[in-house]
Amino acid sequence: MKSLSRHIPLVFLLGSLAAAVPAQAQEFKAGFVNTDRIFREANTAKTAQAKLEQEFSKREKELVDMGNALKSATEKFEREAPTMAESQRVTRQRQLVDQDRDFQRKRREFQEDLGARKNEELGQVLERANKVVKQLAEAEKYDVILQEAVYINPKHDITDKVIKAMNAAGNSGK
Repeated sequence: MKSLSRHIPLVFLLGSLAAAVPAQAQEFKAGFVNTDRIFREANTAKTAQAKLEQEFSKREKELVDMGNALKSATEKFEREAPTMAESQRVTRQRQLVDQDRDFQRKRREFQEDLGARKNEELGQVLERANKVVKQLAEAEKYDVILQEAVYINPKHDITDKVIKAMNAAGNSGK
């Protein structure tokens, strides 16, 4: 009997902890934000995308035109090559190689410039989204808000709230 009496406080303590755990679990508030959706649906992201398209559309068109001209010149060369003199064929071949090299260089520069500007613009969108998420977390007393996860129950997804807050802030001139 004496050994059982020593364990009664321990049993009582464990019972108290078990009762407290569900109460504390209910107080923990978690949320999830889908940044891909923010990049697709928030007005600031749409504005950034439109800005990038406007900024790079002329260069993109020039590249498409340059690629089409190179393709046409290559096809013409392939048709005419059998009837050309050897020196003329070698000269045209070198010209096509030089044009292709120039085209590849310009395309690579375009991709690098576009990638850098896209990262810059989306970085600003993400920075704004993170501010909104922090404000929302403080206002609604979230303990944690995740941006990446393997699985999230949809009831914890607060992406719509974030997008609405970002759009509202954008409309009010912030």
